[in-house]
Amino acid sequence: MQLTWEGTGRRSMLREEEGERRDRLADAARAGKWDVVFELIASGGRVNLPRLGGWSRFAPLHQAAYQGAPEPIVKRLLAFGAWRTLRTTDGETAADIAAARGHDHLAVLLEPELLREVSASTLAQLECQVRAVIFGRAFDLCAKSRFRTPPVGPLLEYPDAVLWCPIPGMYGGFSIRFDPDVTDELLVESSCRVVGGSGQRHRVRADGFELIDRFV
Repeated sequence: MQLTWEGTGRRSMLREEEGERRDRLADAARAGKWDVVFELIASGGRVNLPRLGGWSRFAPLHQAAYQGAPEPIVKRLLAFGAWRTLRTTDGETAADIAAARGHDHLAVLLEPELLREVSASTLAQLECQVRAVIFGRAFDLCAKSRFRTPPVGPLLEYPDAVLWCPIPGMYGGFSIRFDPDVTDELLVESSCRVVGGSGQRHRVRADGFELIDRFV
């Protein structure tokens, strides 16, 4: 299974129609216009995308939690692949937001179902190391696109998945997955498809990372 993280924060790095789609999705979710939200997601919109350039980093599931949306709405967002572990700028999951707003009917639905156990501190350290790998390989491109590095949490919900992170201008990107043989270590592969021999594979631990392979 492949998950996708689109961390680009600069509008000029996206096609005009994609920027407009993201605006419409964010506007509809904030207004609770769920029919519009589902239409946009079904036609190619990403259910886990926040407002482009926004500060709060609320994705549609966060908006549903804030508004206390009916259970069928939340279930449909989850069916589209909304990540329960996705956090806002303030570090809140959708479950945290619903609890703070007193929307108890969403408590069970929004509580993350973690199929791999990694402590919160280890997860935070892994995310820092992934950031170091990505910025170490593609700093200029990340800075140009205001790239926000990916969360690792979704891989706890889908433990056999690969998280794909395209980088604008790289003609490639980074794929991240948990090592199937080690509970709390990641394998991060990256390459540029127009540069032969650019592939690298890193092993990422909470306390650091190392280059373990190169490939075409």
